Amino acid sequence: MTAPVPGADGRSDRPRTATHYSVAPEPETPEGYVAPGMPGAPVAGYHPADEAAAPDRGSRSGRTAVAVTLAVGAMLAGALAYGLAPHRAAGTVGWLAIAPAAAIAWPLGRLGGRGRALPPLGALLSAGALFLGQLIGRTRRLHELAGTAYGDLLRDALTLWRSDRRLLDVVFYGIAVIGGFLLTRRTAARD
Repeated sequence: MTAPVPGADGRSDRPRTATHYSVAPEPETPEGYVAPGMPGAPVAGYHPADEAAAPDRGSRSGRTAVAVTLAVGAMLAGALAYGLAPHRAAGTVGWLAIAPAAAIAWPLGRLGGRGRALPPLGALLSAGALFLGQLIGRTRRLHELAGTAYGDLLRDALTLWRSDRRLLDVVFYGIAVIGGFLLTRRTAARD
């Protein structure tokens, strides 16, 4: 260690030199302090007292029930829109199978969260929207062309749906199922 040498009166004319230590002195920090950016450091703006006083945003099961209800409503609305498309667009409307899938996936993902059952449910509801939309379209066509009574419409629409199936319909169902699954998973809100 080097230190100034005091003169006769205890003062020295030489400038004060640096003090050298063999071991660094302990920093003067408060007890329990963790440097920012280090593991265990508190997040800026985080106050545990505010979390306890925050209002309850609803239980997970309550939000999931609302999400499934809204997704079923979106499935029915998508099926109606798909089935009531103009006849001249009937050949190209199949590519719109992704639209009901997106409408179903949004409430499931945003409100339902990251539940494991929600992406398969989104895929199933998307395929259901496509199926119902095709049945509504066939029913409408039967009613306009043949004037079939409403009691026989469903049976005749199912028969017509079976006879009109093409390979491209399988592609549309694949688009609906994969789109419903992936879009539900991607829109899922992290809790």
